[in-house]
Amino acid sequence: MLDVTRIRLVMDLRSAGVTDVTVLSAIERTPRELFVPEALRDQAYENTALPIACGQTISQPLVVGTMTQELHLNRRMTVLEIGTGSGYQAAILARLCRRVYTIEVHRVLYEDALERFRALQLNNITARLGDGGKGWPEAAPFDRVLLTCAAEEIPQVLLDQLRPDGMMILPLGGQGRVQELMRVTRSGDKVVTERLADVRFVPLVSTVGTG
Repeated sequence: MLDVTRIRLVMDLRSAGVTDVTVLSAIERTPRELFVPEALRDQAYENTALPIACGQTISQPLVVGTMTQELHLNRRMTVLEIGTGSGYQAAILARLCRRVYTIEVHRVLYEDALERFRALQLNNITARLGDGGKGWPEAAPFDRVLLTCAAEEIPQVLLDQLRPDGMMILPLGGQGRVQELMRVTRSGDKVVTERLADVRFVPLVSTVGTG
């Protein structure tokens, strides 16, 4: 029954615009039920966001698929993820790129995600407990940066950790209102922004820029 619901979800994502076969394959091969609370596992393959610990959520699969597809990943790339959460998005990324660096501010989520990465033998994920707004300067530059939490403005610190031809996907906007999913591309000294969709994410928790 689980396989049927997983395949149905992938078909729904395809019909909704997630057409990259490598992204769909990564989603199909990643057991979402391991990333949601036990009481909600019967909803794991519904196309909906679900609550997890620390007042956070595991994103709607369509949003995960869309954000991943818009990164245009390949197996040579390194990706910085801000907001590990349950670890589901990082697990998807790990199947599509060379290495994922992921940062989580909540210890409970960080430790639970580490256990899931080990259980799934996702050895190309490196996780850190800390302030995602600071990025991971010693591992920079990154080919891609992905925020799974909403920032009020494009974080300059994270932009500076992108390669000159790198790309960032992030939700922009405050909590309590619809935010905009944006793609930010560096082209030499220029920064090009593109709006992709309306989304709703929990806010980025960071001390960067607070004075």
